[in-house]
Amino acid sequence: MPKPPVVFYGSDAIALPSLDFFLREASSSCELVGVITQPDRPSGRGKKMRSNPVKAWAGENGVKILDPAKPLEPEVTWLRQEGVVLAMVMAYGHILSSALLDAPDAGTYNLHGSVLPAYRGASPVETALAQGEKETGATLMRVVSRMDAGPIVDTEITPIAADDDGPRLREKLSVACVPLLRRNLSALLAGEATETPQDEKAATYCRKLRKSDGALDFYSPAAVLVRRVSAFRGWPGSWFEVQGVRVKVGSVKVVESCGEIVPGQVILPSPREVAIGTTEGALSLLELQRPGGRMMPTAEFLSGFPLSEGEFVGSQTLSELLLS
Repeated sequence: MPKPPVVFYGSDAIALPSLDFFLREASSSCELVGVITQPDRPSGRGKKMRSNPVKAWAGENGVKILDPAKPLEPEVTWLRQEGVVLAMVMAYGHILSSALLDAPDAGTYNLHGSVLPAYRGASPVETALAQGEKETGATLMRVVSRMDAGPIVDTEITPIAADDDGPRLREKLSVACVPLLRRNLSALLAGEATETPQDEKAATYCRKLRKSDGALDFYSPAAVLVRRVSAFRGWPGSWFEVQGVRVKVGSVKVVESCGEIVPGQVILPSPREVAIGTTEGALSLLELQRPGGRMMPTAEFLSGFPLSEGEFVGSQTLSELLLS
């Protein structure tokens, strides 16, 4: 008896553990007949065309690839011709039409990196960190026409450790999706998954990150900036401007007592240390990087790029709130 065909929509590396699950662990229950993903894009300084992590994974594993600029009627036709029973979505990057959602017999489901209905939208992992959450999770839900609003099948809770940053938490959540699939795949394939409507009154939304989100606003509390630096370590990174140069920031910490503190003003606790005043405490900068250089410990950075006690660094108002 043929195994039920399954297709996966995705473009980001966060989906790779789930793809591995379908290809290997679930191979006796279903067949991964294809991946629908984003087309190659120019990347890096040379703007060479590169495949996204999901497309690269599919190529390495001999899985059929469909990479339309936007999935339309040809993809609907293909899903029907293949007799796809179940479609899974994670970090794909396109909104799916009702025709695409309805093409698989058992439906289309999504793996989302938050405990819904909190943090619907494009940056749930980074926003949870920036907001200071102590835990988050992954949610398995049916896809509906409204963004991340479909009924919930199951949730896997993931604690947020004190040293978690954006890339580390994304990795933890990518792995958290596997037990969700393991627990629910049989019911999904049979069209018998139990679904619970979301509480719309509890819903919050997070927007897509922008490059400008990396600008540090020293008219914010130091604790807020520590969380943002951690959340944005993968992308867009964090930075400030001083002496006409944009300086990237690596790791940071809060300094509660540092003498008189003025937002945006440089404080030199010692010749090997630097902190910047904020509205609440000072932000100690532990790693810095100048354009064209590498990220280095602050003591090493200061030997080639000295900062003066009392000078001011460029400070920008935090861009539009991540969360609504």
